[in-house]
Amino acid sequence: MVSFQIPLGMQSSTLLETSCGYLLQELQMIWDEVGEDQYEREKVLLDLEQECLEVYRRKVDSANTSRARLHQELADSEAEFTHLLLSLGERSLPTRPEKMAGTLKEQLDSITPALRDMQLRKAERVKQFKSVQGQIQKISAEIAGHSEYEGLPSTVKVNENDLSLKKLEEYQAELQRLQNEKSDRLRTVEKYISAIHNLSATLGMDSSMIITKVHPSLNELCGMSKNISDGILAKLNTTVEYLQEEKQKRIERLHQLGKALKNVWNLMDTPYEDRQLFSHVMELSLLSPAEVNDSGRLTLHIIEQAEAEVERLDQLKASKMKELFLKKQIELEDICHKTHMEIPSRSEMHNIMNLINSGRREIDHADLLMSMDEQIAKAKEEASSRKVIMEKVEKWVIARDEERWLEEYNMDENRYSVTRGAHKNLKRAEKARVIVNKIPALVDLLIAKTKSWEEERRKVFLYDEVPLLAMLEEYNLLRQEKEEEKQRQREKKKVQAQVVVEQENLFTTRPTTSFRRLSNRSINGGFINATPVNRRPSLGIQQLESNSICSATQGISLIKERKKAEGRNTRSRHGLSHPMEETVSVVSTFPGPLSP
Repeated sequence: MVSFQIPLGMQSSTLLETSCGYLLQELQMIWDEVGEDQYEREKVLLDLEQECLEVYRRKVDSANTSRARLHQELADSEAEFTHLLLSLGERSLPTRPEKMAGTLKEQLDSITPALRDMQLRKAERVKQFKSVQGQIQKISAEIAGHSEYEGLPSTVKVNENDLSLKKLEEYQAELQRLQNEKSDRLRTVEKYISAIHNLSATLGMDSSMIITKVHPSLNELCGMSKNISDGILAKLNTTVEYLQEEKQKRIERLHQLGKALKNVWNLMDTPYEDRQLFSHVMELSLLSPAEVNDSGRLTLHIIEQAEAEVERLDQLKASKMKELFLKKQIELEDICHKTHMEIPSRSEMHNIMNLINSGRREIDHADLLMSMDEQIAKAKEEASSRKVIMEKVEKWVIARDEERWLEEYNMDENRYSVTRGAHKNLKRAEKARVIVNKIPALVDLLIAKTKSWEEERRKVFLYDEVPLLAMLEEYNLLRQEKEEEKQRQREKKKVQAQVVVEQENLFTTRPTTSFRRLSNRSINGGFINATPVNRRPSLGIQQLESNSICSATQGISLIKERKKAEGRNTRSRHGLSHPMEETVSVVSTFPGPLSP
């Protein structure tokens, strides 16, 4: 069997005609030999022609399909190249052919290298986008608190329609911002962790446990990336604030204990060796909270030791505190008694004593003693300001005593009798009269000084809990009333003296029998039973004699003795008041002043 070979190029048609003619002759020879009729021969030739046509048609169709595919590939390549240019943000490419000529394959071959280069650039750009976006997602997840996010590339979706350098720079800027924020957060976390370590060391706490309690990733031993979310930062801040507050509380507590120790040491005169055991507590009072950073400086053990020492000293102090307070109370009362001042707040003293006896720990005995010292100082200061007035008051009290004694002396009917010690009483009476005469000026001076003192102090001057001005004014009032009463008595005595003179004139003109009756009477007691007529005139004389300063020079006469005896009866009969009743004490309504 003869095979057909289709020549290439321009020689293919000639070869085809030669091959087909030869075959056709051979077929004709066979038909002649066989004796094939004409009809069959034409039919076979027609079939051969039809089959050749079909073969040509298939080949043409195949060629058309191939051409169309090449056109499509070329168009797709052009479109992809253009799309890559746009997506990569490139306006042109040096390797891109501007105008393509030649066959389709030649055109396709010319654009394929440029397209392949663009595809490689796109793949590299996508890789960059995925890397940047992956880091952005990872850092964002860490900031959000999702530390378990691993940032897998498959989870990153890249928009391939915009792969321009501008967009890449935007992502890179966002990445840089997130990286800076992450760095800041890491520094903040490290700062918090460092603060927790320092505070925990100062307070004697386990910092690792505290940090792990905030979040396990913050512990370096766990091997996890640190959680830097807002929630963790807030927890760390809260933890640091809590530790700082605890530090402040412990410092304040140690300051209180140090102050308590110092007060008790001063009260108890604790030796220097015992104080040195707690020198570290006392040193804290000289430091600010920021300066207390030494490890173990504020442990609970130190506070408990200081508390135990304060409690021990308090128990020891309680037994002596009452004694100290009583001594100061006695000192205050002595100052007030000596200066006749009011003892301040007896109820407060009683309450303080009850507090001391209660043994309550929260009582600050040093403050109580300081309060007592302040009251003592105030009492001393006020006593000093009252000193001048009190000296005048003492003089007034002495003068008052002399005035009372003089009044009693003047009421004594036997003061001029010749008895033992009478001359001493006479001398004292003379001195007492001098002192009594100075009382008005002394009282006026006292009133002036007291008013000046009250204006300066803006308080009432009390003498044994009684206003001194009221006492002085009452004394002046009573003295004035007494002087008025004396004046009335003098006027009354003048009238009675005139009556006595008239009676005596009548008595001297009587018969001699009366004179004999008089001479026969006893000198010592003859006038006791005298008639009422003789008793009445004697009243004015007796009272004049009792009020006369020079009565001592009149001697002891029979007439005076008679008049004294008659004066007693007359006074009782006429209802005259006793001179003692005329003298009213200025302290009749007040408890003082009293003579010392």
